Amino acid sequence: MSTLKVGALQGISASSDAITLANDGTCTANLTNKPNRNLIINGAMLLAQRGTSSTSSGYQALDRFRVDFSGTDEAPTISQADVASGTTPYTLGFRKTLKVTNGNQTSGAGAGDYIFMRTILEAQDIANSGWNYVSSSSNITLSFWVKSSVAQNFYGYLRSIDGTSQLYPFETGSLTADTWTKITKTIPGASNVQFDNDANGGLEVVVAPFWGTDYTGSVSLNAWAAYASATRTPDSTATWYTTNDATFEITGVQLEVGSVATDFEHRSFAQELALCQRYFYAYKPSSSMWRDGYSDQNIYVAGQITFPVTMRTAPTVVKLGTLTHSNNETNNVAAETPVVSTDEAKSLVRGASAGRTYSYWTASVNGVAFTFSSEL
Repeated sequence: MSTLKVGALQGISASSDAITLANDGTCTANLTNKPNRNLIINGAMLLAQRGTSSTSSGYQALDRFRVDFSGTDEAPTISQADVASGTTPYTLGFRKTLKVTNGNQTSGAGAGDYIFMRTILEAQDIANSGWNYVSSSSNITLSFWVKSSVAQNFYGYLRSIDGTSQLYPFETGSLTADTWTKITKTIPGASNVQFDNDANGGLEVVVAPFWGTDYTGSVSLNAWAAYASATRTPDSTATWYTTNDATFEITGVQLEVGSVATDFEHRSFAQELALCQRYFYAYKPSSSMWRDGYSDQNIYVAGQITFPVTMRTAPTVVKLGTLTHSNNETNNVAAETPVVSTDEAKSLVRGASAGRTYSYWTASVNGVAFTFSSEL
């Protein structure tokens, strides 16, 4: 039997299960130090710019991962939690997890109820990844660590968004309660899968603690088929959903080109933050925001915030807290809600009733922040 001694090449390593030996004696290795192989952003759940806990649906806590729910009697809690020391994810370098704590669903599992988590990737990131997604002999591999307080099977799926949307459903298999399990799924391409070369949503990765029967039905696992909202996965077991304060956690989410799950690509906090800021940025001024704002014939005052990275598209801006206005000539400008321009270094502009030169905004004692979102 031929042996490939990968360690003989300085700086290159591959785990034994990442080496394929063909009948003709040739070897292929998936190298674990290949950079930028993980297409998922914040897969180690390091970033939570919006906050570490929420009971609202959507993008509310961890960056790039949203948790959606509907029909619940009590809202679940979505949080950035710690990975316990001594567990296998911890020893592999994971310190944070996305955790969903179920509320008390007193009315049971309704047909329209659901709780699911998802991340959406830009189409161009898939189109330029090197995956020949229209070929059934070309693969991508999804891997992640998951833990449930209830022992049962769960479902998830990948969905292509462009063209005629296609669905690839999968299952975790029966999980042991309160035990971390690594899930690995190898997904082939398909001739009718499409990803446009643009910054819009291209691929959705979903893991669901629960789907009601309005969203489930007769579905073939581990195969591509046309997406239908009413048949996303097979029927979900309701035990987790109907168990008060049941928990579901996930970390180490990786999606990579190839047929083998390599070791997780750990990125630094700074690298992960920059990737996340393409989709969400929070600006928190300390005292005055712009000491050199200006007025234009008593029409408006303005100031500029330069983003640390270029955002995916012109963002939606939300003002948090209270703004008060003052300047060196007059103090009669109303505290109006700012709007955002569409150039790359976005400007915040507010109307003014009688502004003068050298005007600026100051933050009140309640604190002020601006959030900019261009999430998919």
